Amino acid sequence: MRAYDVIKRKRDGEKLTQEEIQFIINGFVRGNLPDYQMSAFLMAVFLKDMDEEETFWLTDTMRLSGDLIDLKGITGTTVDKHSTGGVGDKTSLVLGPLLAALGLRVAKLSGRGLGHTGGTIDKLEAIKGFSCDLSAKNFVEAVNQVGVAIIGQTGNLVPADKKIYALRDVTATIDSIPLIAASIMSKKLAVANKVLLLDVKVGSGAFMKKLSQAKKLAELMVRIGQQAGRKVVAVLSNMDEPLGVMIGNALEVREAIDTLKGRGPADFTQLVKTLALQALLITEDKEVTKQIASSRIEEAITSGKAFEKFVQMVKAQGGDVKMVENPSLLPTAKEIIPLRTETSGYISRIDCEEVGLSAMMLGAGRETKESVIDMSVGLELLKHVGDKVEKGGILANLHVNPAKDNTKAIDRLMTAFHITAKKVKHLPLVIEIVS
Repeated sequence: MRAYDVIKRKRDGEKLTQEEIQFIINGFVRGNLPDYQMSAFLMAVFLKDMDEEETFWLTDTMRLSGDLIDLKGITGTTVDKHSTGGVGDKTSLVLGPLLAALGLRVAKLSGRGLGHTGGTIDKLEAIKGFSCDLSAKNFVEAVNQVGVAIIGQTGNLVPADKKIYALRDVTATIDSIPLIAASIMSKKLAVANKVLLLDVKVGSGAFMKKLSQAKKLAELMVRIGQQAGRKVVAVLSNMDEPLGVMIGNALEVREAIDTLKGRGPADFTQLVKTLALQALLITEDKEVTKQIASSRIEEAITSGKAFEKFVQMVKAQGGDVKMVENPSLLPTAKEIIPLRTETSGYISRIDCEEVGLSAMMLGAGRETKESVIDMSVGLELLKHVGDKVEKGGILANLHVNPAKDNTKAIDRLMTAFHITAKKVKHLPLVIEIVS
């Protein structure tokens, strides 16, 4: 078998066999296939697409390229959750403890942020001492004892994805639904969770800008997971404006704590409850109705059980519990600058990606992998789409380091808000459930 022939067949729009896909992927991981041929293969897939069966073979081959994480030592139903990325998305910090309070086991591997999207690991590390670097044994023990643990991805988990993504990033082949689905699902399926919740973002601050494309991706990932023997459900959620109010690592931890105590923003709380509801409906007996499941979720929050699970998780992973019990001890910016509107009217649109990039420029995110994050800085959005504003009113508060020149970040944030004379409707957050 020759790589040339496989590339040519895909270039011509032909369906590849499982053996051909394995030959290409395994050859690249082992160093037998040069970058230029892998780049040609990726471009052929980008232009000619893959059908569902090809995408499953691609996903499975990538999954088997490195370590597999066996969760047999964990008692109960194990659940994982994945978000396709967004601005202000601190969902895992709340959903994990909430599901644990509901009796499920959350064994979650998360990543760091890059660019305008934040990373769960970075946010948790705003808590002094919190370690996302647990051994496999300690990971299993933490999940069994607490019900939830969140750690970073192992160095050899799906090495095929690391190598392939690096090429996709420089060959303009990122926006391919089969390649995106295989990248996400290969990592998720390498961990033996029984249930997978997918939060597929769509909008200006998301990877998928169009609803039709996001839905196609969600449906494909659900089917891939089901073919692999997992229970999978996807929630399509709106990322045309940031999720919640806070953007920035310590700020988002504070908002997560408020939400666990029942005091979180309405949109963020709605998304967490929607995902938790889907988890219960897919794992519990068919006799469990939406009403019963919703009542259980509400009780887990109002009783304090969900927050207590968060405290226990922080303690089990070496974090300073005092920071959780008293969020004022979390890293705090030295200065707060209000962003004031120059006109009156209604907010018609917020360019979500620009908001995320503004936060990154303040120091809340990484422009490159080597960038150092300032845990204390970020944004507090006081106005959202549909809200009325008066000239001179405050749109947002910027939590900044005054020793740094923040002018460009402030200017960028101002351009993200679009104001019109006519009143507009608030955007729906949860768009559709795919199962």
